[in-house]
Amino acid sequence: MKLLRYGEAGEERPGILDKDQRIRDLSGVIPDISGTYLSRAGRERIAALDIDALPIVPDGVRIGPCVGNVGNFVAVGLNYIDHAVETNTPIPEEPVLFNKHTSCISGPNDPIVLLKDSKKTDWEVEIAFVIGEPAYHVSEEEALSMVAGFCVCHDVSERAFQIERGGQWTKGKSGPTFGPLGPWLVTPDEIADVQNLGLWLDVNGKRMQTGSTSKMIFSIAHLVSYITRFMKLMPGDVVTTGTPPGVGLGMKPPVFLAAGDVVELGVEGLGSQRQVVTGFSQVC
Repeated sequence: MKLLRYGEAGEERPGILDKDQRIRDLSGVIPDISGTYLSRAGRERIAALDIDALPIVPDGVRIGPCVGNVGNFVAVGLNYIDHAVETNTPIPEEPVLFNKHTSCISGPNDPIVLLKDSKKTDWEVEIAFVIGEPAYHVSEEEALSMVAGFCVCHDVSERAFQIERGGQWTKGKSGPTFGPLGPWLVTPDEIADVQNLGLWLDVNGKRMQTGSTSKMIFSIAHLVSYITRFMKLMPGDVVTTGTPPGVGLGMKPPVFLAAGDVVELGVEGLGSQRQVVTGFSQVC
């Protein structure tokens, strides 16, 4: 299944794509794509529906982030060897974890709004997974059974705030609009091998990133197991898993986003995103 949320920001309704790629309204069945509705039992309930009997949503609606009411947004850094090398960072022996504030989450085609005084805003295409079952001290063997689905994530990063301002990375990763998710949440049954999916990102029509989840240092199953040694992941929590090489910080000289730039990105089987970069605004 491809689950999604549509409508104005803050007023999104749950939906599902039918076989003809039309959005069908799920609001008569569940209130949102979130939390316990993403459990195994919740997904089975949706899968049992006659999708063609659900109301069709008119074309042209805004697509929101594919999961709502996210309690925890965990991110993994430096999870592709070539990306660690291009940023002159040692290859990690254990996963590097940090948090993106949940207020950074936005729709896949919403604008990226630059932070005040930012000068080094960078792009990162990633695959994220969403938890469907409470997960604590999970083995690698059972790890993927805890996952409700996968989606595209754009881990937008202000490098000066991330690296040059002291403390942890979170301050450069959490600006409003710095976490576009979607367009849809793809359930595991539709993904033959999550560790063999292509990723790509373009800036102003120029290909910047090309990668594959096969090049991850730590697999998604390993990440679920590892993260749950330190915290309990809950249904609806999002984990984004790192980016392949080709970020602006790694270029010589570095290249960063500016107002007016257009970023397009995607992950094989999970859809694509498109964002226009805009200048700082207090209204996001």
